[in-house]
Amino acid sequence: MSSAKLLTSTPAPPSVAALVYAGLLLVLIAATTLPIKSVLDQWDEVAALTGTLRLLDAHSMVPAHQDGEGVIRMEGSAFLEGPTVTVAGAVLLQRLGDVVTRHSGSMSSSQLDVQGPRANDGHISVTANFEVAEVALQSVLYELEAGMPYLFVDELVVEGNSSLATSGGKLRVTITVSGQWQGPQ
Repeated sequence: MSSAKLLTSTPAPPSVAALVYAGLLLVLIAATTLPIKSVLDQWDEVAALTGTLRLLDAHSMVPAHQDGEGVIRMEGSAFLEGPTVTVAGAVLLQRLGDVVTRHSGSMSSSQLDVQGPRANDGHISVTANFEVAEVALQSVLYELEAGMPYLFVDELVVEGNSSLATSGGKLRVTITVSGQWQGPQ
């Protein structure tokens, strides 16, 4: 068949033309709606993440202060400070002891680990045993993890007699807290 014969032959029935037109129209509609749906989904995700960020900011109670210009600044370093890893470990141990004492607890033992598996990365950890009132345990944990330097509760074991806990007795707590030392400054 030559191209001249194709142009002069009878046109396709209207039903075939209508099907082709409907098919092209569906393709165009799909090509338009899919990107719009993708953008709307991304907007929903951004809105959800923004809400989560606002919630985290609202609950953030990290100690900070405002300078004269109204800018909020964090106090202290994010890392354990000290000229040696041993001194930085002592600072970590001192902070843990201060927090427990401030909440009417008593430390019975502690062990500093400056040579653990993550010591090459500057991680220092302290494992301690102490007793504290049940109502004060949450405050102890919060105070350890809030503020500067950043400390992390790696392990927590709480033991308490049910009769002691209900009568306001003290819980026996074993905790492992770690922080990071950057090295001598």
